[in-house]
Amino acid sequence: MRTVIPPGTLVFFVVLCGLTQAASPRGVDLAALDGWDIVVAEDAIPSEAKAAEQFQHYVATATGRTLPIVKSVDRPDRHVFLGPGKLMRDSKLGFAIDEFGLEDLRIVIRNENVVIAGGRPRGTLYGVYTFLEKYLGIRFLTHDHTHVPPVGEWRMVGPVDYFYHPPLVFRMTAYLHESEQTFGVRLRNNTHSGDPKLGGKTALNLIGHTFGSQIPSAKYGKEHPEYYCEIDGKRLANVKDDFMENEPCLTNPDVLRIVTASVLKDLAEHPEKKSVSVSQNDNENYCRCANCSAIDEREGTPMGSILTFVNAVADEVAKKHPDVMVGTLSYYHSQKPPKTIKPRPNVRIQLCSMWACQIHTMNEPSCPKNAEFCRDLNEWGKICDNIFLWNYVTNFSAYQLPCPNLRAIGPSINYFVANNTKGIFMQTATMGGEFADLRSYMISNLLWDPTRNAEQLMDEFLHLHYGRAAGPIRRFINLVHDRAEAGGLHQRCWGAEGYGFDESVAKAAFETFTEAMELAEDETVRLRVEKVSITAPRLALEPIWNLGKPSELDPALADRMRPQVRRFFELCSKHGVAFVGHSPKTVEVATQQLKRLFALEENEEF
Repeated sequence: MRTVIPPGTLVFFVVLCGLTQAASPRGVDLAALDGWDIVVAEDAIPSEAKAAEQFQHYVATATGRTLPIVKSVDRPDRHVFLGPGKLMRDSKLGFAIDEFGLEDLRIVIRNENVVIAGGRPRGTLYGVYTFLEKYLGIRFLTHDHTHVPPVGEWRMVGPVDYFYHPPLVFRMTAYLHESEQTFGVRLRNNTHSGDPKLGGKTALNLIGHTFGSQIPSAKYGKEHPEYYCEIDGKRLANVKDDFMENEPCLTNPDVLRIVTASVLKDLAEHPEKKSVSVSQNDNENYCRCANCSAIDEREGTPMGSILTFVNAVADEVAKKHPDVMVGTLSYYHSQKPPKTIKPRPNVRIQLCSMWACQIHTMNEPSCPKNAEFCRDLNEWGKICDNIFLWNYVTNFSAYQLPCPNLRAIGPSINYFVANNTKGIFMQTATMGGEFADLRSYMISNLLWDPTRNAEQLMDEFLHLHYGRAAGPIRRFINLVHDRAEAGGLHQRCWGAEGYGFDESVAKAAFETFTEAMELAEDETVRLRVEKVSITAPRLALEPIWNLGKPSELDPALADRMRPQVRRFFELCSKHGVAFVGHSPKTVEVATQQLKRLFALEENEEF
């Protein structure tokens, strides 16, 4: 049967379609930004002005078009509004940020306009870096290598309305290059730069060891030995290093008075602080006097006397500084939470994974070390709303040896966040550590967005940073991890006996980096491969590294090791490696150690 369309219906239909299409939101072609500008408010804060400069620079690099930065508008479209100023709010895509957190951000792309704005002081700057990554494919790989792909002839984006609230309020890794704080901000670490142009640091400080400075035995020990820990009936009043050897007696009322006064004085001198440490030193000499032991035995953990003391300090802090958190480490002997004592609402627990296994993900049920840590994290979560993690992701004994924990880092961070952790410090090696640049990239991206896939981040970095040389490097990473996992052992952050290293792994390292150097497409990539190849001679030296006397070194083995020693220290010197292990294990210390082993004079070369 033939359908008959009444007169006028077709015209109405065409008009209706046109109106619908006209009302539909459209995206933006990032390859066609001629005539566009970047709008910044007159009252923009320094980080928002910096955001405009960064947007202008990277868009120009990607597109070849330098957009002018303006503070007024004379048309309704072709603007990139940066920051929460009045011009943005009055625009067609305007919104308020009154309920945004300090780092919340929103990106709107629609109908020939772009808005990037966020909470102050860091939200807009973080929003610009997020835009550059998500929509221009830019990758901030290292402090001196940013991947900026050309935008091409057409790059349609949107319409987009994207909001992000970072789940962690404290994000810190020790890998970031000290000479380039801007790089840390590009990766959205919020603890490395106090520069207002870079958004400043979070007001939340890392919780560290403080009793050594708050009640030093050099000041009080001679006249008041009772202020310090009792071990086997004796007080450790006079020691060389409080932080490594001593702890205060936490049930002594004078100790409470002195530490509280020190904390209040610190806050009076630094009113910008929003957290302060009241925490144990870096040793296991907690007080065993009758009063301290009574609390610890009742609570089933030395954290009993520590938290009782910290709560008392926190009560006094709350009276004068109700917005300040008092933080303490849950570390070494104090990892286990107490049975009945709960942290005050203004107390923050910085839980440390000192005893956890690095080979397995934190929530791997078959790993006994991690199962215990997860139980403690879960129990802390029942009594405390302010849990931060101090997570160890390095081998403190040997920074340049392979550390097969790259597969565990992503799932572990995800697990921490899922269990209400609010901040994470990933304690790593220095910039001279094994795969430091790769680890910096992976960890920083995962702290900012824990839902990202760690394996994809690894492959992305290897491909963009090492080019054709990425293949053998990835195979070596797989080999090291497969060997460690197959060993069935559980290795924490000290030592390498559980990682499965032997002569075959050292041989594979040499072959890997030889092949990678041959595949590198230019001198820049060859230097990157050379820098990371330091793990090969360090692996080769493992059989002699910890020997102490020349008599322990077989002469034939010494002859084979000399070229590896020379190569290792040459690479350290060329690529600015300062530490071979946890401080004070510097390159200089290691050089002297090996010279003694080889029975060399001070001025002799290997």
